[in-house]
Amino acid sequence: MSMRKKSWLDRVLNSLADRGRDLLRTKHKGVVAQITDAQLCQRLIQGKGEASNIALARDFWLRWIEKSDEDKIDFLYQMSVDFDPSPAAIKAASQAYRVEDPDALRRLIEAVEPPRQELIRRLNMAPEGTAHLIEMRSFLLSVLKEHPRLRNVDYDFKALLSSWFNRGFLVLKRIDWHSPAAVLEKLMQYEAVHPMSGWDDMRRRLSEDRRCYAFFHPAIPDDPLIFVEVALTQSVSRSIHEVINPDLPVNALQQANTAIFYSINNALDGLRGISFGNFLIKQVVTELQREFDGLETFSTLSPMPTFRRFVDQYSRETNEQWVAIDQLLNVRIAECCRLANKTSISEAIDALIDSNAHEVFLSELLQDLSLLYLTQVKRGVHALDPVAHFHLSNGAELFLVNPLANKAKHGLKESWGCMVNYRYDIETMISNHESYVTDGVIALGDEPQAQLDRLLDKPDSSAKKAS
Repeated sequence: MSMRKKSWLDRVLNSLADRGRDLLRTKHKGVVAQITDAQLCQRLIQGKGEASNIALARDFWLRWIEKSDEDKIDFLYQMSVDFDPSPAAIKAASQAYRVEDPDALRRLIEAVEPPRQELIRRLNMAPEGTAHLIEMRSFLLSVLKEHPRLRNVDYDFKALLSSWFNRGFLVLKRIDWHSPAAVLEKLMQYEAVHPMSGWDDMRRRLSEDRRCYAFFHPAIPDDPLIFVEVALTQSVSRSIHEVINPDLPVNALQQANTAIFYSINNALDGLRGISFGNFLIKQVVTELQREFDGLETFSTLSPMPTFRRFVDQYSRETNEQWVAIDQLLNVRIAECCRLANKTSISEAIDALIDSNAHEVFLSELLQDLSLLYLTQVKRGVHALDPVAHFHLSNGAELFLVNPLANKAKHGLKESWGCMVNYRYDIETMISNHESYVTDGVIALGDEPQAQLDRLLDKPDSSAKKAS
């Protein structure tokens, strides 16, 4: 079983499962161990006794963790096919439906709901059942692209997990250096935006002028579901190296007027697609305002995770959105390629970064290129960049664009080091949110607005002098 520390509830459930297994052995004369996975699951769905159901669910998980990846996929296909709703039952219930008969609606709902939803509910009865289900969905998501027939299984997982991990069940907690070791280990393990180099790095990120908040769920109390790291500063940080350097001196809290949200991590892949971030940021803003009267500015320092991929892919294709950007920046793009002696703009930028040459020219080009990407490259009417879409949907404004702000290896690989400040203003969040989600209108700060006006009204017609 899992190496997680067992809670009091898990110990109680294990005790019940032991009793339930004894009952099953007596009732079925020891045949439970010989039945197939499908038979075990059918028995679990049909079971009436709580102890025996807990025992069956625990036995299932003991089997699951021993399975090879291939056997796990085979079982997921069983869930997909054998635990689908009956088409005949749905047809009969829909034909029998009458508005004046409330029982007819109940029968229709029961017919439409896939039996695998009840199976998932009952598997959740086992000790650590919730954690196992999250891990099962994580495995499912990892194979879904190669096995799209399993999407119906994922629909049911997502429906149930969205309900179980509703905001009303989540608990906001601050994580600091004195938090339980199990939580601190998970924090280091799950930090994917700006990985920690070790315990000294973590200790600095949890110092007095830093804050870390996470949502927890009672079923998995030592696992942060999503967490945000915050730096309390005297100005808006435009480079990640101003924030996460372990050797930075600790700021005086009484002088802090700005909160920089520099890392937001969804910790558990099995909960992908279940959004907590919008609740987290807004609640953390409230917590910080309660703790510090002097905080006036709330800003992120965010990555651009699909920027490099967009330029790589679309600069090689006849893509309307790239063509529009290329027409605005064509002279400087050509100059960049000439300076680097490359034909590809992506390769040219890489070469100039590697050589540390023409940094002012490159910085200005990246700033314009990244702003056009964020504001002009859309999926439908909304920003293509997922981080931009997340913050703009929450009502933030695109406050500042910062080229070469993350020179770590992963930052350069992802977006040539470009980062963005999204500012959360309590006075404008609601109107920004409404304008963006309804019409795709992106709220801009003064600096990017002036920059965008210059780019769109005065297309690039002469190369800037290379530095």
